[in-house]
Amino acid sequence: MKRWLLAIATAASMLSLTGCGYNDFQRLDEKSKAAWSEVLNQYQRRSDLIPNIVATVKGEANFEQETLTKVIEARAKATSIQATPELINNPEAFNKFQQAQGEISSALSRLMVVAERYPELKANQAFRDLRVTLEGTENRITVARNEYIGTVQAYNVLARSFPTNITAKVFSYKVKPNFTVQNEAQISQPPAVDFSTPAAPAGNK
Repeated sequence: MKRWLLAIATAASMLSLTGCGYNDFQRLDEKSKAAWSEVLNQYQRRSDLIPNIVATVKGEANFEQETLTKVIEARAKATSIQATPELINNPEAFNKFQQAQGEISSALSRLMVVAERYPELKANQAFRDLRVTLEGTENRITVARNEYIGTVQAYNVLARSFPTNITAKVFSYKVKPNFTVQNEAQISQPPAVDFSTPAAPAGNK
């Protein structure tokens, strides 16, 4: 009799957890972690490209040193942030990470704009290959970020909706930070460059 009561109580508990969204929290939490790992993989892929891009551009004797320095500094800042799985549950740390990646995007955009001024660099096959690879990586980053954004949105809706918000409070399932696309767009926007009048390549600063 006790065994039957225990079995019934266990079944009731399982049904209760299912109905209150417990299993959905587990599924979406794991999915968000997997999506975040893919975002990190693509950001790392971009970061690994930067040394080769910088080395290739340095071959252009008169290339703007300030532009290269900003790319190097942005990469150093981003790689100094430890992107642990816990980061996606820490809004402040997540924002710093996003800001750092946005600065890399901005610095690389500036570099590519400036590169247009150097015919020899544009004709360099190694640089052209790196540029194509970088463009492909940026596309992969966009896809990975969109997957993460969608997963986190689903998780956060679950955490805020009734009655699953009660489960969230009981088990401390906090709302996860997400990418702020508009803010990062401002950070990543390349500076305006006026090509209306020809300009000679700038020397090292």
